[in-house]
Amino acid sequence: MTSITETNNLGDLLKYEASSLYSREQITVAKGQNLKLGTVVGCDKDDVIKVINPTATDGTQTAIGVITSDVNATENTKAVIITRIAMLADHAVVWPGNITEEPESCSNKAT
Repeated sequence: MTSITETNNLGDLLKYEASSLYSREQITVAKGQNLKLGTVVGCDKDDVIKVINPTATDGTQTAIGVITSDVNATENTKAVIITRIAMLADHAVVWPGNITEEPESCSNKAT
């Protein structure tokens, strides 16, 4: 019998958020970014969203939230992030490969 593997959806990532969508913010994803649901993102000097890069100096070194859906931005693309007052499932948060354990564990303790 053939099995089907379901990919993560927003319910797998987001376990709690403040009422009236207060936890969410509409943003613009930078052209060329291919972000999966739950990817930790930062905002660069041009006010567009990219995957965080701890070695950058353009603003993307600081995490501001996680993306709420898969986004393949062939052009600058509108999307939504979870940016405040929310609880996320650890297993569904997508960190870049070059992140160290220290920032990741600190974010898990943030309130």
